[in-house]
Amino acid sequence: MLRRLLPLPLLAVLWSVFGPAQVSPVPALTVHSARYADGLAVEIVGDPAAAATVVVLVPGVGTTAAGFDRGLGGVQRRAPAWQARQLAERTAALRPAGAGPVAVVAWLGYHPPRGLRLAAVRQDAAATGAAALLRFLREVPAPRLVLVGHSYGSTVIGRAAAALDAGLGGRVTDIVALGSPGMGVGRAADLRTTARIWAGTADGDWTRRLPGIRVLGAGHGTHPSDPAFGARPLPVGGVTGHDGYFVPGTGSLDALAAIANADLDGADGVLPRDVPPRR
Repeated sequence: MLRRLLPLPLLAVLWSVFGPAQVSPVPALTVHSARYADGLAVEIVGDPAAAATVVVLVPGVGTTAAGFDRGLGGVQRRAPAWQARQLAERTAALRPAGAGPVAVVAWLGYHPPRGLRLAAVRQDAAATGAAALLRFLREVPAPRLVLVGHSYGSTVIGRAAAALDAGLGGRVTDIVALGSPGMGVGRAADLRTTARIWAGTADGDWTRRLPGIRVLGAGHGTHPSDPAFGARPLPVGGVTGHDGYFVPGTGSLDALAAIANADLDGADGVLPRDVPPRR
């Protein structure tokens, strides 16, 4: 998909549609958007060609190119394009002195299940999405990559995880699961990646009510936010429901920005200091 956006080298600033970032106290961020006839979409905030870190957001069930900007059901906080802009702005606002630039990509490079039906409890779409995600990541030139999966998007990343180290030379340093129904495994160690695994699920998120099992191809395994899974806990203070993880003022948005900035030494109390060792 990145080649579809970069027909010529070094012309990242000339992607198809330009739009201003929302008003913030940090410098304006360049936004590049593309929506495709095959139902795929991407929103890129910043310049991946010049970024020290590229954060890739993978959305979940019900996400379509038609709702990529306005959100499922017209709810803006559900829109991956809006989420990418919020994370990019907060990352820029919290960037430590001397830290390299960060670009954020909302990536709809697969066709998620359309609703909470049988396809959503199986991993067929996740397997297809994982293969597409790996192809996309190989085209991203940044020396450091961070993957953030929301809901079923975390299942897609879980299916891709075992191929990340060898396929991408260890460039993926952190994986974040938000409101995850499961990543297809019982423990973080079963993902077979050296990337740090983070997970956060709000108290009011309906995915907490899903059974953390996988039987006969149905279900997605242990919830990543379950302490037994072994992920690093991501703060979710102030998050309401299943779709509030990128809302300004929430603990999750600040924590995601700290991870994007590689500011993992406590980030002024944003991230917990007592966390499991990197696997």
